[in-house]
Amino acid sequence: PVRSPEPTARLGQITDYLYIGNAKAAKDSSVIARLNISCVINATLDNSKPCLPSVDYVWVPVADSPETQLQEHFDTVADKIDKVRAQCGRVLVHCCAGVSRSATLCLAFLMKHCRMSLVEAHGLVKSRRPIIRPNAGFWKQLVEYEVKLRGTRSVMMVSSPIGLIPDLYEKDTRGLIPF
Repeated sequence: PVRSPEPTARLGQITDYLYIGNAKAAKDSSVIARLNISCVINATLDNSKPCLPSVDYVWVPVADSPETQLQEHFDTVADKIDKVRAQCGRVLVHCCAGVSRSATLCLAFLMKHCRMSLVEAHGLVKSRRPIIRPNAGFWKQLVEYEVKLRGTRSVMMVSSPIGLIPDLYEKDTRGLIPF
């Protein structure tokens, strides 16, 4: 029988050519080699990497903060992933935990190059890596990006006891009391 992915697994396969993971997986040269990863996109403030000359490393130095302007990198990263895909390569997008920054960049790629809505992209990535949860600032930027790409939005930012959140998370926060 097929097992469900472990929520703490170091990485998840989104498509034939796109993986999402944490920093530990990205620094493991045996994982990179086993999966035939040809490009690693590092969305952390740490530019360390394993010494694998055959792998293209792209560093996107961003903090996991709602104030970080990650959307400045959406097109560049999405286009890089698409270029690697067109060359039959494989990409691993990672941040520290594989939860917020890397997920946001994967969602932007799926919207731009796979023509998915934000809801569809989120559903796919979450099905492959259940622990994803972009921060509220990144969600706001993804909603704006979807409007730019599609002229419409599939996700709304709504008020909750913990501040603005995407409507996809609304039922998860019902009953929460702010500190």
